[in-house]
Amino acid sequence: MSLDSVTQSVDDAVSGFFEPIAEWLGEVVFYAVPVGGTDLPLIVAWLVVAGLVFTGWFGFVQFRKFRLAVDVVRGKYDEKGSAGEVNHFQALTAAVSGTVGLGNIAGVAVAVSIGGPGATFWMILCGLLGMATKFVEVTLGVKYREVHADGTVSGGPMHYLPKGLTERFGKNGRTLGKVLAVLASFMILFFGLFGGNLFQVNQSYAQLVSVTGGEDGALGSSAGALFFGILVAAVVGIVLLGGIRSIANVTSRLVPAMAGIYIVACLVVILVNVTAVPDALVSIVEGAFNPEGVAGGVLGALIIGFKRAAFSNEAGLGSAPIAHSAVKTKHPASEGLVALLEPFIDTVVICTMTALTIVIANPDSLGEDIGGVTITSDAFETVLPWFPYILTVAVLLFAISTVLTWGYYGLKAWTYLFGRSRVSEITYKVVYTVFAVAGSLLTLQTLIDLADAVLFSLAVINIIGLYLLAPVVKRELNTFLEFVRTRKAGGGADGDDDQESVKTTV
Repeated sequence: MSLDSVTQSVDDAVSGFFEPIAEWLGEVVFYAVPVGGTDLPLIVAWLVVAGLVFTGWFGFVQFRKFRLAVDVVRGKYDEKGSAGEVNHFQALTAAVSGTVGLGNIAGVAVAVSIGGPGATFWMILCGLLGMATKFVEVTLGVKYREVHADGTVSGGPMHYLPKGLTERFGKNGRTLGKVLAVLASFMILFFGLFGGNLFQVNQSYAQLVSVTGGEDGALGSSAGALFFGILVAAVVGIVLLGGIRSIANVTSRLVPAMAGIYIVACLVVILVNVTAVPDALVSIVEGAFNPEGVAGGVLGALIIGFKRAAFSNEAGLGSAPIAHSAVKTKHPASEGLVALLEPFIDTVVICTMTALTIVIANPDSLGEDIGGVTITSDAFETVLPWFPYILTVAVLLFAISTVLTWGYYGLKAWTYLFGRSRVSEITYKVVYTVFAVAGSLLTLQTLIDLADAVLFSLAVINIIGLYLLAPVVKRELNTFLEFVRTRKAGGGADGDDDQESVKTTV
């Protein structure tokens, strides 16, 4: 029996067993209601409302404290002797590597294709709102993290939900928090194995095959797939063994590299078509409020833009606090401010660059019923005929960094469920690397769909916790702003408006 027939049999068997479960959970998690001629998934509304609430609750912190956030990343407010494993910049790039990926390339193309140029405007707005949500969840992640005897750190919703709810509500909060923590750990682990690992490897392999001669090319065979899977698994396994320090060292180089390559390519297309930029910007703004040919009109464009942004930056899902919790700091809100830059980079910058490139290039494939990544590739190809090769490099970098980051997320969920023993951690790392090999051989699309539903169901649990613990975040923000004022009074960083405090009354 050939390898192809074996993998196909596995795919069919897995799909046959899990498909009913995936369909049922998908219908529940992504349940949509008709609004103005289009469908609004309630989970998207849940994420957007959270962004609105936290934006108001914290006085537009993502705008007022943006400069301070950049200063923190630059190390202006670092303190010697802070617990943690990585610096602010490394924590940011590790978290960004988990969100910047195929959604920024293919997902944006789908948004523009279905929702028109106006979807870009709403996508940007959703990204700006998500910055506030990210600030809240990451502040809690650092506040309630667990620093182990060996100096390593564990954080995320599985830690701040039980600890924070116990601190605020006593015995009842402890019981609720423990239940939510177990559910959150399971959801993160499941998505890590299938969405953050297998899917990324599978899609990067598919793109690599497409530029190396297709199925008849050097990598088109089962042997080529196996070789690619083993190669990726080896890289992932070696880096995972080094923990978050090793992951941060890799992602702090990969993320700027992959973002730089992609943004430069976008700028080339934009500059070649510079005379079309004003019209493109006008079409984005006009399309947001007066879209033509979009189901549901303005609401349709808005929903599509919000949906793609929510799926891209993961604000409110509880995943990013795991990476940010490892930061070296004595002030949880300092990393919360750093984290609000994450949706800005992911959605406001990279997704917008993709959308603007597509709108300006206006490739023939735009609007056709084809894959999103093809639209993006065709847009670049109008100016850069060799771009599919650059896109392949970008996809590989996106995929590897995402696999690494989700490997760390999954490890923290695994150790919360099964303990931090050496045997437990090695078992997880072996399982995770095996899944990387399987990613190039199998599709397991049903399990990937199930993983998406599981991850977004985590948002329901996580955001409830964020609402209940928001007063804690306000206190932490005030504490850090007081530290900033003291540092400046002592001749530290240059002054700005960061002296302003946030009222602690809720």
